[in-house]
Amino acid sequence: MLCAGSIVCSMAAERVIKIIVPFGPGAVQDTVARTFVNELGAQLGAVVIIENHAGAGGTIGTSLVAKAPADGNTLVMSAASHTLTGYLYEKLPYDPIKDFQAVSLVGFSGYIIAAPQAFGANNLKDYIKLIKANPKGFNYASAGNGSASHLGMASFLARAGLEMQHIPMKATGDAVNEVLANRVQGVTSATVGVVGFRKDPRIRLLAYTGRERSKFLPEIPTVAESGLPGFSFDSWMGLLAPANTPKAEIEKINQAMIKVLANPEVQDRLVRLGLEVKTASSDEFEQILKEDWINAGLIVKSSGAKLE
Repeated sequence: MLCAGSIVCSMAAERVIKIIVPFGPGAVQDTVARTFVNELGAQLGAVVIIENHAGAGGTIGTSLVAKAPADGNTLVMSAASHTLTGYLYEKLPYDPIKDFQAVSLVGFSGYIIAAPQAFGANNLKDYIKLIKANPKGFNYASAGNGSASHLGMASFLARAGLEMQHIPMKATGDAVNEVLANRVQGVTSATVGVVGFRKDPRIRLLAYTGRERSKFLPEIPTVAESGLPGFSFDSWMGLLAPANTPKAEIEKINQAMIKVLANPEVQDRLVRLGLEVKTASSDEFEQILKEDWINAGLIVKSSGAKLE
């Protein structure tokens, strides 16, 4: 059938690129991806859509991308949980390194340890004392088993010699809501997930997991300052493609993302979320990914976490 220049046929012929977010709506990766999706589409002359495929600590959605055609039309919005899951699960339907190619770094985010205001901890030292006074009596929420928010909290608890029951949710927003409602006693969320609640009377932001104080929340001390010297936990965020995606496609998307991330409006959106915007070549991002793979192994080992 001939299109004869019809609008319908023109739309059908337009390239569609899917960004899979392996967590639910409101998750950190979801929030970040939605800040630039329209601009990326404009740069590539394509329709870029986001699909949420939550479950199993992000492995369900990530698996879809690993098995997708390597044509540059299916990407995954990933973070540190991508490498962490490789050590958490004994069996994964993909290899976090071999089955993916780094496309574009978006930036870095530290994490905030937070508790309900009603819990009564004014700082991290108070928080540690309260938990130690009632071992195994408290719960914390995360974005799901194997998520970075799960491992961030598990690492902190292991380092502090504490025990809390883990309550996995589907997204960071859900986990933070559990704290706001005073149904759990803690959460470790990427800055993106809690920066909007910095003045909310229902929640207390106790400490930042980065090596230095966050420039977005400079009033929040680091975990290291708060009695656990040397502790740090942060996350990269970026786009990955299936392995064997043509280098030309990788570079095309990488260059488009560099232009998108230079857009002041996009930068402003990401900065408001508490993300430190950072661009890199695909090769540089690949190196970051491989280095993070090594660090992820150390984090999982120190936390003692393991998933079936």
